[in-house]
Amino acid sequence: MDQQRIISVVGLGYVGLPVAVAFGRRRKTIGFDINPTRIAELRRGYDRTGEVAAEELRDADILFTDRIDELRQADFHIVAVPTPVTDANQPDLALVLRASATVGQALKKGDIVVYESTVYPGVTEEECVPVLEKASGLTCGRDFTVGYSPERINPGDREHTFTKITKVVSGQDAATLEIVAGVYESVVVAGVHRATTIKVAEAAKVIENTQRDLNIALMNELALIFDRMGIDTNEVLEAAGTKWNFLKFKPGLVGGHCIGVDPYYLTHKAEKLGYIPQVILAGRRINDGMGKFIAQRAVKEMIHAGHSILGSTVTVLGLTFKEDCPDLRNSKVIDIIRELQDYGIDVQVCDPMADAAEALHEYGVHLVPFAELRPAVAIVAAVAHRQVRELDVASFRRLMGENPVLIDVKGILPPEIARNGGLRHWRL
Repeated sequence: MDQQRIISVVGLGYVGLPVAVAFGRRRKTIGFDINPTRIAELRRGYDRTGEVAAEELRDADILFTDRIDELRQADFHIVAVPTPVTDANQPDLALVLRASATVGQALKKGDIVVYESTVYPGVTEEECVPVLEKASGLTCGRDFTVGYSPERINPGDREHTFTKITKVVSGQDAATLEIVAGVYESVVVAGVHRATTIKVAEAAKVIENTQRDLNIALMNELALIFDRMGIDTNEVLEAAGTKWNFLKFKPGLVGGHCIGVDPYYLTHKAEKLGYIPQVILAGRRINDGMGKFIAQRAVKEMIHAGHSILGSTVTVLGLTFKEDCPDLRNSKVIDIIRELQDYGIDVQVCDPMADAAEALHEYGVHLVPFAELRPAVAIVAAVAHRQVRELDVASFRRLMGENPVLIDVKGILPPEIARNGGLRHWRL
């Protein structure tokens, strides 16, 4: 039965599109998105996220559509829409519930709905199922069933792709679990792991990134401590890393749609149950404060270099949440920019990977091309895009005036080389 299923993927972003393409190579697949511009681009073979090449789109049997009547052709629906947090760091389920209502209008008896969106334990069965039932007029468990299979897409990662990562799968009953497992096994060469319940699979997703978040938070706290001691954190980590069981995490900005978001889904559920998480929220506070710390450190370095702060020009290289990826969601670089602006600094931002219109819409930031950058007293190398990694000392010097300051967030230049080249250099 799993081989005969017609797949639909609802939400064709960084997660949904690679999933749709993987299935589209093997069987007829419906790719659904409410954004007509996105649908038109995909029909032309263009993926603005850069995750899927034009030839991959051409080779996949995918009907790209924004019409619910075409969604009804499928009987196995995968929901892969974003689940962000609000400005108050509370889970925002609006998109996944809206997608549930859409899928509900297309449901037929015998259909299966599988959620890949990040949620806290209980959302699939307690929040999404009622929406599916209301929209379809059908009863879950009798007319249709649900499952959960957490996404593990890493935007910009060409090695750990959808088909090469072990897929956790779950279903509300044994029969559904086997069908869900079979469907994913047909495309995921790394195989599947059958979770015992949907809630176990939901919980597994949120703790994967919570663990990484806490490890990075520890490195960030160490960086804050060592900075006060005048010790280079990277040199400390290099020395400690010679021990065989030392975990090699590094300090940095923690943004994006996963690591900087998922812990809040877990803490929200814990607080609803009367437990106030301490370690997880402490890690979140540390990581959320790193942008402000970097900006303040930049101001100190500028002062030590003899520069006036008010009205000075600082260039920030990079705006996306990670290197070599155009994804701007939940980027913490904006925290650096806003803190610098609060000091009265004129900040110009350059990011060769980001979409200028999206940057303006999401953050009110006007992106400046490399060729149009004005000389700055300091550069904050915030994101290590390939174009930034390729800059040498001379290239950085050409972008600055006298007594240049380089705030090297990602450690692009070795300190000795930077200082020998005439740069005042600080790295996280």
